[in-house]
Amino acid sequence: MEKINELVKKVFTKEVISYAIFGILTTVVNIIISYILKAIFRVEGNIASTIGIICSILFAYFTNRKWVFVSKANGTREKLTEFGKFILGRAFTMIIEIIGVFLLNDVIHMFYGLLSDNIAYLINKCIITVIVIILNFFISKFFAFKR
Repeated sequence: MEKINELVKKVFTKEVISYAIFGILTTVVNIIISYILKAIFRVEGNIASTIGIICSILFAYFTNRKWVFVSKANGTREKLTEFGKFILGRAFTMIIEIIGVFLLNDVIHMFYGLLSDNIAYLINKCIITVIVIILNFFISKFFAFKR
């Protein structure tokens, strides 16, 4: 039992908990914007997803920099380098997300035929988003933010 407690303490740090909270909020921004664009404004699903991702990336940068990883970058050059690394990491996971959403919705047609097209899209978007959240944590922690 003591080993389990130690593992829980190592995994559930303040940083991980903060990342989870802001990750959830970032995901909500992504999914709501994507869904509204697709369902209400009838924007094509892949374009709606891309716009949602971009909005959530900007939201994530500011929240992660200030409250999750508490960046110590000083000066314009360090801050721009940090932002560039963050954007590079997020561009990588954005490509993964775009391809994943495309594969689940347009190639595999996962959940289509079982549910309405909008709900199937939403579920597939959520599945890919979970994968992206995990990747983004490690990229931000070990690549983007200066300590």
